[in-house]
Formats: sequence, structure tokens, C-alpha cells
Amino acid sequence: MENVSEYQTATPESVWAILQETNKTLQEMGRKQEETDRQMKETDRQMKETDRRMKELQTTVGSWANNHGTFAEEYFFNSFENGQQNFFGEKFDQIQKNLSSFWQGIEDEYDIVLYNHASVALIEVKYKAHVNDIPNVLKKADTFRILFPNYKYFKIYLGLASMAFYPELEQECINEGIAVIKQMGDAVVINDTNLKAY
Repeated sequence: MENVSEYQTATPESVWAILQETNKTLQEMGRKQEETDRQMKETDRQMKETDRRMKELQTTVGSWANNHGTFAEEYFFNSFENGQQNFFGEKFDQIQKNLSSFWQGIEDEYDIVLYNHASVALIEVKYKAHVNDIPNVLKKADTFRILFPNYKYFKIYLGLASMAFYPELEQECINEGIAVIKQMGDAVVINDTNLKAY
């Protein structure tokens, strides 16, 4: 049997004290919740500001990259247009830049295209090429034949033009039968060793 003396009788004063303590605790919890909400809003604001700055940086870097890419394309296009049309063992009569097409789910763009009566040269231009660009260059012959069926039976030569090459990249191009086209001083130098007709 429980000891009745353990229980205290509630008096209005004791109930009032408990209510005041509970109210004080609830107010403290409310204050802490408000502080947490304020901190979360500040964190959210800082994250949005960081995202905004990152987007600005990406836009700036993207603009620089696009400017470099445009510069390289113009440089090599002008070189080919102004006389560098005798290469790959052939003379090319026509030149076009930024040729693109889309057909039946296949889409591709060709930076520089040179034509004659029997051959096409597809030149991929990079400001600073990388060995990872080679698979994209290799697929250009296949996509060109599909997207431009009038040239289906033409010989297709591939070239990679870049303002800078490193030895492994140049060797891999040679191994794959892709012409290396690079700037050396004021001249464009073409290495078509091992050139392959696709």
C-alpha cells in the first residue's frame, strides 16, 4: 500500500508556480525556435548568395572559354580560307564553318568543312585540345555521312586543330589517322602523317 504522505495536496499557489515555470519554459523554447528560424533564414540567404556568385563565375568562365573557342575557330578558318586548302594530299575548292544538322535523332556540328569533287575534310577546332576530344572527332565521319547523304561515298578526312598540342595527344591523333593542325608562330602547321580516309 502506497504511503499517502508522499502526495502533496495541490494548492493554488503551487499550481500557479507550476504554470509560471511551464510558461517560462515555453517562452524559452519559443525564443530558441525563433533563433533557430533566424539562423536557418540566414543560412538560406547565404546559400542563395553563394549559388548566385557561382552562376556568375560559371557565366564568366564560360564566356572566356567561348571567346577562346571562337578565337581559335576564326584563326584556323581564316588560315584555311586564305590559302591553306592544299593538304591531306588534295586541293579543296570550298570551305564552310560551323555547319550543323539534325536528322532522325542524330545531331552534330562541324567547325570547319572543306570540300572538293571527291573528298571532304572535317576539322574539329579546340583552343586547347585534349586526348578526350579524339572519340568525338572520330565519330564525325559517321555522322556527316548520315546527315549529309550527298557525300556518302566521298572520302572523309579528319583533322584536329588546336592552338596547343602536347606529345601524347599528337601521337594519338597520328595513331588514329587524324591530321594534327596547330599554330606555330604565325603559321599553321599540318601533320598528316598516317592520315586515314574514313
